[in-house]
Amino acid sequence: MSAPILTLQNITYTLGGRPLLDEAELSVSAGERICLVGRNGSGKSTLLKIVAGEILPDDGVRFVQPGVKVHYLAQEPDLSAYPTTFDYVVEDLEETEHYRARAMLSELGMTGEENCQNLSGGEVRRTALARALAANADLLLLDEPTNHLDLPTITWLEKELISSQMAMIVISHDRRLLETLSRSVVWLEHGKTRQLDQGFARYEAWRDEILENEERDAHKLDRKIAREEDWMRYGVTARRKRNVRRVAELAQLRNQRREFSARSNGTLKMEAVESESGGKITVGAENISWSYPDRSIVADLDLKILRGDRLGLVGANGAGKTTLIRLLTGKLLPQEGSVYIGPSVSMVTLDQQREDLNPNKTLADTLTGGSGDMVQVGNEKCHVIGYMKEFLFRPEQARTPVAKLSGGERGRLALACALAKPSNLIVLDEPTNDLDLETLDLLQEMLSDYAGTVLLVSHDRDFLDRVASSVLVAEGDGRWVEYAGGYSDMLVQRRGQAPAERTNNEKNEDIGSTKATAKTVKKQTKLSYKDKRELDLLPAKMAKLEKEIQAFQDILSDPELYSREPDKFKKTTDLLEKKEKELQECEELWLELEVKKEELEG
Repeated sequence: MSAPILTLQNITYTLGGRPLLDEAELSVSAGERICLVGRNGSGKSTLLKIVAGEILPDDGVRFVQPGVKVHYLAQEPDLSAYPTTFDYVVEDLEETEHYRARAMLSELGMTGEENCQNLSGGEVRRTALARALAANADLLLLDEPTNHLDLPTITWLEKELISSQMAMIVISHDRRLLETLSRSVVWLEHGKTRQLDQGFARYEAWRDEILENEERDAHKLDRKIAREEDWMRYGVTARRKRNVRRVAELAQLRNQRREFSARSNGTLKMEAVESESGGKITVGAENISWSYPDRSIVADLDLKILRGDRLGLVGANGAGKTTLIRLLTGKLLPQEGSVYIGPSVSMVTLDQQREDLNPNKTLADTLTGGSGDMVQVGNEKCHVIGYMKEFLFRPEQARTPVAKLSGGERGRLALACALAKPSNLIVLDEPTNDLDLETLDLLQEMLSDYAGTVLLVSHDRDFLDRVASSVLVAEGDGRWVEYAGGYSDMLVQRRGQAPAERTNNEKNEDIGSTKATAKTVKKQTKLSYKDKRELDLLPAKMAKLEKEIQAFQDILSDPELYSREPDKFKKTTDLLEKKEKELQECEELWLELEVKKEELEG
């Protein structure tokens, strides 16, 4: 292997009195592609900033080969000091190299004339990527490069990076990108770095093997400590010097055990508080439409989302995913058609901007609502420190303002707030932004075990494959088509063709800043007396059926019922099936009449 172009040796760094990096090491050769992984808060971004020379370590050596050009793409780039996107991209380029800036901006759907004060999150990220790729550096440092990017742009970026000759260190939650791009992995855990000279696809098995070995060592250490403690209590008194030595050895063993415990502490616990399951249909859309004066977002969409469905929304930025989510959740009324939301639906929402988090509140006040030290989790209360620990927050962070948390920590806090509320419908708008891989794994497991319904907007291909039971794809001109399975299944059904290319209407999804003209609906007669009476009676009938179904489910929850009373088990099962079918028919009739009423009354 050629000589390294950059090395870090024995790097230590302390943040807030806590050692974040402890003798961390890193070596990068020309053309090497490294992915840097670790939990949120483990120091990945800090280590990358030290590699970039943006911050100095407390101790250790950073060496860069003379003439090596390093470019750093920050997780949250700041463009506020630049008039236009072109000015930002060309800052470090010679005038003869400006053509590269224009080429990259064009490839990423930008003109270079955009005002940096009015950019969306996706436009900021694309502009920063244009600067990074135009720099033509020897070593490219990328911190969450796919955040806020749509799938077409991620696919383009992936191909661009694969074809590049630059050495790279990448921090990303996008497994598919890491698997495709990486040739080696650096794992940062408890301030220490360990390196695997294979791609990311091998990483998790390698990490689990290390953790299993450490657990075995900890178990052996526990037994050794137990033997020594037994000797301390019951052993025959030996020479004083020998006793002192063994006491010292026992203290050393206990210190080692504490170190092992520190490595295993902080396992993220993630579980949604579920409310009653409600009816069969969670959300129904009947011929809904929404458009702006210049384009259609949703046109004549028919959709039925049943209890337990996991629907992923896929499309370029600006295609209307957030608008469609707002239509389906009742936050926005359709201009045509109607939306039905089941009468028993309890919804929690996690938006991509984490707007529900007040940056001026502390972490503890955000979880408790500012009322004492207890968090309301479903119908129970638990102490805020204990609930914080379940989401990998340290007790000393309780009084930390939300504004001071990292992007990943804000993401975990938003999840902690959302999962504390009882629900049978979870709406996730870009939940993977800033989350580490371990948190993503646990979120996926939680969603797999969740008995309710999931509405998901994501550009993370692997996350969609693992979570979604079907995906709804924006095909352009307001058309949306549903495909069974995850993202990869959708590609197979489309014969490998990816969703529509990105649009330049990214900001038009901001409903509040755009005036849309509702279309007129033809005036027709009202519901007939029979239909109106049936519509009035159906909610009470459905509520009664739901209670009867719950009663039958309670009877069947007895694990010994079948062996003790097989006839009662069969009778109850038949009645439950009959009542569930009857409830489904009532719900469909209620939806049909509601849609008819909406159409007739305008």
